[in-house]
Amino acid sequence: MALRLIELYIPKSEDLTYLRERINEQPVHSVWHEDISDNYNLMKVLVDTGYSGPILDLLEKSYSSVKGFRVVLLPVEATIPRITTKKTEDAGQNNVKTKSKFKIGRGIGREELYADIASGAKLTGFFVFLVILSTLVASIGILKNNVAVIIGAMVIAPLIGPNVSLSLATTLGDGELLKSSIKTNITGLFLSLLPSALIGVVLHINTNIPELVSRTNVDSADIILALASGCAGALSFTMGLPSAIIGVMVAVALLPPAVTLGLLLGSGHIHLAFGSFLLLSINIICINLSGVTTFLVQGVRPLTWWESTKAKKAAKYAIAFWTILLILLFLLIYIVES
Repeated sequence: MALRLIELYIPKSEDLTYLRERINEQPVHSVWHEDISDNYNLMKVLVDTGYSGPILDLLEKSYSSVKGFRVVLLPVEATIPRITTKKTEDAGQNNVKTKSKFKIGRGIGREELYADIASGAKLTGFFVFLVILSTLVASIGILKNNVAVIIGAMVIAPLIGPNVSLSLATTLGDGELLKSSIKTNITGLFLSLLPSALIGVVLHINTNIPELVSRTNVDSADIILALASGCAGALSFTMGLPSAIIGVMVAVALLPPAVTLGLLLGSGHIHLAFGSFLLLSINIICINLSGVTTFLVQGVRPLTWWESTKAKKAAKYAIAFWTILLILLFLLIYIVES
């Protein structure tokens, strides 16, 4: 079982008696306390990853207004002797309230989840460089009908990150993260469309290439695939398994349909480009819809009640917005197929 070490740095002027009592009520493995200087105390708490969130919330509520307060969360690879899990599992069932009875399992804490996902919303030079490189790789892979090259471009492309961060921003009602995610999302899509469109203008595009044709044909199965993959992506983050996002990037890739759209627009094949546009739109909508829903079901919430109220409203609006768009796309696909 994954473990986390929580380190609390707090001025000695603060009384930690009440905090020790509250922490000992939680399903923790060990608690240490030591003086590290004339002015500061250090408390360390060893806990299962799934139970780190409530302790972090307790510390933030108790000491966020204290000058010099700092909490550091560290991953733990192993401990000797080995941890006995039955005691903490029983304690967790008795003392930690699960906010959603539908939760698949206890995930990582909100702050750790935020740190893992928010980096994907940042528009950096590295992000721009990766998008352009992966667009070139995907374009070559599609034109050469090389599946391995296309999969490589899917893994390189960071386009899934801004969409997952957009889902988290909506769930938490975080306006700054929302703006950053939208900005990075739009920029990433533009940077994948522009180079591929230029390639389409310069080169002769064979519209019979199987890998290109497969990204112009859309049906209802693509919606189911995108919803399931988006849910898996959100779960991989909430459960502390970001490495699983690689499979999601391949299953519900945004780059190949975006590149196909650019190639076809650049070469003047507007009718075929419409199919790629539908596939790209379905993937974006489904990733966000399933992401927000999964975060809500997993109990991802802001810390305070007034932030939680705002976040619930934002999440409801977002789910309604993405659902309406998905229904419209489904009807459009039905009309095209007919």
